[in-house]
Amino acid sequence: MDLRMAIAALAGTAILCSQTPSSEATGRQLYESGEAALKAGRLEEAESQFLKLAAMKPQDLGAHVNLGVIYMRQKRWDSALEELRKAERLAPKIAGIRFNIGLVYYRQGKYHEAIAPFESVLHDQPDWPKARLLLGFGYLHEERFADAAAALEPLWASSSTDLNYLYALAVAAGNGGRQDLEDRALARMLEVNKNSPELHFVIGKAYLSRGHDEQALAEIEKAAEADPKLPMVHYTLGIIYKRRHDWDRAKQEFLADIAAEPDVAFNYDELGNICLGLEQSEEARHYFEKALERDSRLPASWYGLAKLDRAEKRYPEALKDLDSAGALDPRSASIHYLRGQVLLQLGRKADAETEFGTVRRLHQDTIDKLEQQISGGKYRDPQIGTEQK
Repeated sequence: MDLRMAIAALAGTAILCSQTPSSEATGRQLYESGEAALKAGRLEEAESQFLKLAAMKPQDLGAHVNLGVIYMRQKRWDSALEELRKAERLAPKIAGIRFNIGLVYYRQGKYHEAIAPFESVLHDQPDWPKARLLLGFGYLHEERFADAAAALEPLWASSSTDLNYLYALAVAAGNGGRQDLEDRALARMLEVNKNSPELHFVIGKAYLSRGHDEQALAEIEKAAEADPKLPMVHYTLGIIYKRRHDWDRAKQEFLADIAAEPDVAFNYDELGNICLGLEQSEEARHYFEKALERDSRLPASWYGLAKLDRAEKRYPEALKDLDSAGALDPRSASIHYLRGQVLLQLGRKADAETEFGTVRRLHQDTIDKLEQQISGGKYRDPQIGTEQK
């Protein structure tokens, strides 16, 4: 059962449950027609059949798992998680269900929440490569570099020709104090790709993640010269020029990346922040809204809109923006501080004091990282750990 569940979880296909619906003809017909519709990609029809089956037999494992698969395909993440949690309660020992739960979190960019399900899968099935890879990437996004290196290293035999894997391993090892493993990963990049644009690009990104901007610029410019259509190459050049405060060149690079990849939200997010810094309010709002149309999980864009709304004395709108930003990064002192200021403008002094108290506690605990991300002081790599579906 576990093997079939694992295969289905990876492929996103229907799962035949050993608990086949009872001998009732209606139950069998619902299951079989739902399965056929799912295999054919008729998701609404499949959903209808499995919902009827779940209503008839609430303890049917296959109905809940397949509903979870359907909702994952439709990117209805909350519904997917609800169905998969029901399935987990019915069959807590099936690792494939927990893998899909982790996958739901991972595909939403909720890497912290994805870690525990993936860890539990590997506890039961340590040789599951996809779970190990995504766990390593999740650790990397959470800056648990030593854990990421430890999770990814066992995949060397099967993945050491994959440039994305080698890059992630090098970043994790370099930041996690494993210089031997970093050197091995970088050397393997040279063996696999020799002088390719992709190689220059990933080496440049590795330099950038370590704060070595000059070396990064040299490598990524080589990549852009050899292949100007290489995905994310202009975005990454834009980040470097933004760090150098070369705003015009940074804007050119982000716009060039938009021309090549119009659906990458990070480009619009970065353009919004550049325009905000240059006091080009109308342009900044345009870019922040474009970013959020493509990905509503960017706290920097919500924060930027809040700044614009506050400047225009649109305080209720600013508060809504900050609520969205705060839900995505509740430990940002910058968000809490701006929220306190907006609440003061709305006459809510007690609520504002609560926010300022939170700011003081956060400053005692840690340096605020979100403001660095918003200002471009920290490199965000949208490609790192990109799931290979």
